[in-house]
Amino acid sequence: MSHSIKTDSSSFERVEEFKYLGTTLTNQNSPEEIKSRLKSENDCYHSVQTLLSSCLLPKNLKIKIYRTIILPVVLYGCETWSSILREERRLRVFEKRVLRRIFGPKRDKVKREWRKLHNEELNDLYSLPNIVRVLKS
Repeated sequence: MSHSIKTDSSSFERVEEFKYLGTTLTNQNSPEEIKSRLKSENDCYHSVQTLLSSCLLPKNLKIKIYRTIILPVVLYGCETWSSILREERRLRVFEKRVLRRIFGPKRDKVKREWRKLHNEELNDLYSLPNIVRVLKS
C-alpha cells in the first residue's frame, strides 16, 4: 500500500528507505546503517592504524586523532538511529580495540610479560566520555 503526502504544490511518495547525506534512513530504524557506519569506521581506523601504533606520537595526540578523525566517521547521522543494545555493544568493542592500539600493551611486573590492557584499565586511562555516551548525547 503506497501513501503519499501532498502539499500545496508538491506530492511526496512514501518509501521504505532513502539515502540522505550519505545516511540510509528507513521506516523500520534498521541496524544496517550502524553496521555500515562501523564498516566505514574500520576503514578509517585502518588508514590511521600506523599513527596510533607509533611510539613517536604522544598518547594525547593519538586520542585527538581518534576523537577528530575516527569518531565522527562512525557517528555521522547517529541522530536518526534507534538505540539497540547489540549495536551499542559493537560500538564499545570497536572503541576498546582502538584504545588498546593507542595505549599499547602493559608489562606485567610479576610475570615480566606483555599483556593487553583490561577494560577497567582502559577506562582509567581514557577519561573522556565513551562512544555510547557521545552517541546518546
